[in-house]
Amino acid sequence: MARILGIMKRIGVVSILTLAFFGIADSAYLAEHSANGTPLICNIQNLSGCNIVAASQYSRVFGIPIAEFGVVFYSIVFVLAALELVIFDRLLRRILQALALIGLVISIFSIIVQVFVINASCVYCLASAFITIIIFILASFIEPINKTARQIPSSPPPPSSHLPMPPAS
Repeated sequence: MARILGIMKRIGVVSILTLAFFGIADSAYLAEHSANGTPLICNIQNLSGCNIVAASQYSRVFGIPIAEFGVVFYSIVFVLAALELVIFDRLLRRILQALALIGLVISIFSIIVQVFVINASCVYCLASAFITIIIFILASFIEPINKTARQIPSSPPPPSSHLPMPPAS
């Protein structure tokens, strides 16, 4: 059973590695267009607001395009997942989980800003958010949080407060 769980964890880590690669490609595409100032190719049904989102004041943090943060985020996730395949360490899995949670929160915030503030949706941003959500789910499964981590061993019952009576003769 432990071997099967190990294999399942490996499959989860390989999936995270693959998704991180696609996340790097997605973010790199956005970062390259941000650096060059060229318009994004974006016309998929109702998701044609990529250039509106990319040109908004919310597309940068401290003057740095969010897409560049995405490249860094996915690159770190990729490296951690690759290391996990070689080292298979619980700490790496926990760091991966924490990073995935941070990415999830930022992705949710990004989607909220797109929908309710900018009133435009970017297919590349939504793809990145979807990738992050799947990475978070997979990271949650590769190292489950044990809710009953440590149980205090039971101690013997306290001595009774009454004196025992001698047996009747």
